[in-house]
Amino acid sequence: MRIEHVAMYVNDLKAAKNFFEKYLGASANEGYHNKTTDFRSYFLTFDDGARLEIMNRQGMDDSEKTLNRTGLIHIAFSVGSKEKVDELTRQLAEDGYEVTSGPRTTGDGYYESCVVCIEDNQIEITV
Repeated sequence: MRIEHVAMYVNDLKAAKNFFEKYLGASANEGYHNKTTDFRSYFLTFDDGARLEIMNRQGMDDSEKTLNRTGLIHIAFSVGSKEKVDELTRQLAEDGYEVTSGPRTTGDGYYESCVVCIEDNQIEITV
C-alpha cells in the first residue's frame, strides 16, 4: 500500500503551480476544469513519482492556518543533501518566504528547514 497523492485547495491555482514547478521541480499536467462546478485542478508530479493535486473552486472557506493546529501541518520534500537544503532555504528566504526553523539537525536526526509559503501552508525541506 502507498499514498497515491495528497491534495490541497488553494486560492491562486496558477501561483501555486508556479511555486512547485520553480522551487521543487514539479511537472504539471495540462489541468482539469469542470465547467459545471468551476472546479479546477492540476496534478503535480515530482522526480520520484510522488504527486500533489492542487485544486480551486468558488466558495472555499479560507480559515487562518496556524502552525499549531490539528490536521495536516506540512508537506516534506527531500532534496538530497544538506547543501541543497541550505541553498533552497536561502533562496526561499531571499524571495520573501518565512523560514520558521532551520536549517538544522533535529533531535531525531533529520537535517531540515521549515518554510511558510503557498498561502500560509508550511513545507519542510529535508535531505
